Amino acid sequence: MQVETLKDVLHWTSSFHKHLSEALQQSSIETANTRIQLLLSYLADHEHKLAHVMDQFEKTGSKNALDTWCYEYLDKTPIIKSKLDAHLFDDIDEDQVMVVIADQHRQVTDLYRYLLSRADIPAAKELLQSLVALEEHEAMLMSQAANRLHDI
Repeated sequence: MQVETLKDVLHWTSSFHKHLSEALQQSSIETANTRIQLLLSYLADHEHKLAHVMDQFEKTGSKNALDTWCYEYLDKTPIIKSKLDAHLFDDIDEDQVMVVIADQHRQVTDLYRYLLSRADIPAAKELLQSLVALEEHEAMLMSQAANRLHDI
């Protein structure tokens, strides 16, 4: 996928969350560990909802913000550095799952922060600030849910 504008970034982010959701769901089906299965299933649902939220940002965002160009950064830096697949979560414990998920979200948030630092248009800045806040909040919610599972 060619990512050139913020609309493309939102589309890519939605696809990223969908792909992560599918990998988590597949792993939850394949694991025999009930606690890991619960965690992976919860995370898969959460990622699926995040993909939907990104779709809504893409549909309802300001045209000025969505049409903002950002290809120069993306040409030089891969968006996500680690490969996602269903086997990524095989044979790892709950803490390791959360390390992988936190790292994935950190990379997305880092992308948004960088784009925010380069944005000149107020509408683009507002959109990117919202996206940073959303990703940070959702990562926190997932972490808290994993901690609650630990307490059970």
